[in-house]
Amino acid sequence: MKPDQSTMVVCAVCLAAITMALYVRTAIYPTAPSRPGPEVREADNDPYSGGNIIVHYHERHPYYISQGKGVGGIIGDRINFVFQQAGIPLVWQKTPARRQLDIIKANRGREGAAGWFKTPEREDFAKFSQPIYQDRPTIALARADQELIQPGKTLAETLANPHLRLLRKDGYSYGDFIDRLLDQFQPNQTITLADNVSMLKMIHTRRVDYLFIAREEADDLLTRAGLPASDFKMITFTDAPEGNRRYILFTRQLEDSTIDRLDRIIRYYGIDKTDDGSTGK
Repeated sequence: MKPDQSTMVVCAVCLAAITMALYVRTAIYPTAPSRPGPEVREADNDPYSGGNIIVHYHERHPYYISQGKGVGGIIGDRINFVFQQAGIPLVWQKTPARRQLDIIKANRGREGAAGWFKTPEREDFAKFSQPIYQDRPTIALARADQELIQPGKTLAETLANPHLRLLRKDGYSYGDFIDRLLDQFQPNQTITLADNVSMLKMIHTRRVDYLFIAREEADDLLTRAGLPASDFKMITFTDAPEGNRRYILFTRQLEDSTIDRLDRIIRYYGIDKTDDGSTGK
């Protein structure tokens, strides 16, 4: 028996209603959003969310590069993006590296420091974001004619050689693995406050023999130093661990809810993934 016309109309209306309901649900609850929704960017009712956060940096290619009124570079660009997406006002301030830790320790305001490694000592006085970047494995730069340091050796063998002079920047960490080896072997070393270009020139003039650095920063340094690249060699170590993770350090005065907002953006976009590099900090 054929259904009457009124029954067919009711069925059609029901089918249309079901289709519309499915469409509306898909629009409200997308299964694969292409950008963060309000749940990622909302302010968590944070009473301080409208205030600026000062982030300290020092000029260091290719990580932090002054660009007009702002800061760019591998890590500078990432920090700009994260703060913008989180809706948190950011003010960059150029500050010597060593001074940055003193500022974070002093805990006088809502301040951060860009791109530092996490160490037990720093965890005693600072809060950390999620990692903002991961370095590539550490290498060394040395003069091409320095025969006492060769690729394929271990870090331990190199540091144990009393005839090699390591150039090390004051106050820097090179990550837990290398820091422990430095404490263990106490190598012949020179401590400096000089920038990387000046450090490379110290190697070139044979005042010291090598420094630790990451491959990407080494490439940039050799380009900017104005010295023949053929005068240097890059040393890879067979026991070098994966690159160190870099974080934004914050004063303890900065509220956790604000750091959580930044961390959600970092996790959402996978911003800690490596695509460039470092020496240690």
